[in-house]
Amino acid sequence: MSSHVEEIEAKIRTLSPADKTELLRSLIGELDGPADVDVERMWLEEAQRRYREIEEGTVKPIPAERVFQNLRSRLKK
Repeated sequence: MSSHVEEIEAKIRTLSPADKTELLRSLIGELDGPADVDVERMWLEEAQRRYREIEEGTVKPIPAERVFQNLRSRLKK
């Protein structure tokens, strides 16, 4: 790590937790690139499609308790 980066890191460590959080969000947002303008619309369409499938009976919902139980058992393996 360059001395310049080490200096920046040392300064960051003096920040408050709230300021560190704000800085991290900003940096991660920069790395992620611009937000997809259609993402909200696509999630809404997906939720509507899933709701329709449940209402039409083409899929059977699984209770959350069972989903989490299955996940826990998979993670133990």
